[in-house]
Amino acid sequence: MNRIHSDYPLVELHRHLDGSVRLETILDIGLKHNLPLPADTLEGLRPYVQVTEAKPSILDFFEKFEWLTAIMLDDESCRRIAYENVEDAKNEGLDYIELRFSPWFMAEKYHLHPEGVVEAVVEGVQTGSQDFGIPVNLIGIISRTYGPEIGMQELDALLSCKEAITAVDLAGDEIHFPGEIFTTHFKKARDAGWYSCPHAGEAAGPESVWQAIHELGAERIGHAVAAAQDPALMDYLAEHGIGVESSLTSNVQTSTVPSYEAHPLKRFIQAGVRACINTDDPGISAVTLTHEYNDAAVKAGLTEEEIFQAQKNALEVAFLSQAKKKSLLQSKQAAAES
Repeated sequence: MNRIHSDYPLVELHRHLDGSVRLETILDIGLKHNLPLPADTLEGLRPYVQVTEAKPSILDFFEKFEWLTAIMLDDESCRRIAYENVEDAKNEGLDYIELRFSPWFMAEKYHLHPEGVVEAVVEGVQTGSQDFGIPVNLIGIISRTYGPEIGMQELDALLSCKEAITAVDLAGDEIHFPGEIFTTHFKKARDAGWYSCPHAGEAAGPESVWQAIHELGAERIGHAVAAAQDPALMDYLAEHGIGVESSLTSNVQTSTVPSYEAHPLKRFIQAGVRACINTDDPGISAVTLTHEYNDAAVKAGLTEEEIFQAQKNALEVAFLSQAKKKSLLQSKQAAAES
């Protein structure tokens, strides 16, 4: 049963472009460049790239990125990955998507220039948006795992294409690199006119979410699973309309939650928190947004009404003007009526 409302825009706000690489692309680039791939067929490659069972922690999940970054050989491969992300979103039936990426993470393995990676990603996304007719906004990631000094260099690389980027994120090892060491970075990003949507409360507790709100100016929070532990925080999120970007399958696979049933998405929605449904790293999790709505959300105990609320929440907290949100809604309704 399809639980996605066809007369309402299908929107995704939390998808890592660098965690959404096609198996076919890994195989193609790997074979062309004679890379030491662990297999030379798609099915042989699959278990090395995609998660087949829950990992003990998010850091174990991160190991799956090895073969995704292995093909980020040059700016052209980064451009291709970005372009294919947009094509995949269109093929999944999305009406709007926000793609996020870490230029330092993409550049690291082959010592690429982060500024060149940013330019390549921007070009790939903009060309894809034009070719496939789907609006896309880019979110730049500061990878906290590299520490604040590298984080500032990464931010500067992102700012080299300031007008093409909409928001700033903070992702990576939340335990060892807490948000408070990146307050200067976020002030600089927000002064540039960007929105703030850091990861918080995924590996750390509610205090990480509070910090993201008060010190990083978060208008949306990535995951925020731990927020459900703090009733005052839940009330604050709901009262101030702060969005929560939930990723059901990803959170199960990283053992952020022990099961779909234990995921707080249902509690978020019942509490009036503007939580929405996302794929996170679909190239690793081997899911689509449709799967998350029709399968994962059902496993998480959401009713059809709650699933529709999550779909509405995604548009409401998207980094779009009210006019563009209205236009998306009108276009979708017109298409459904025709």
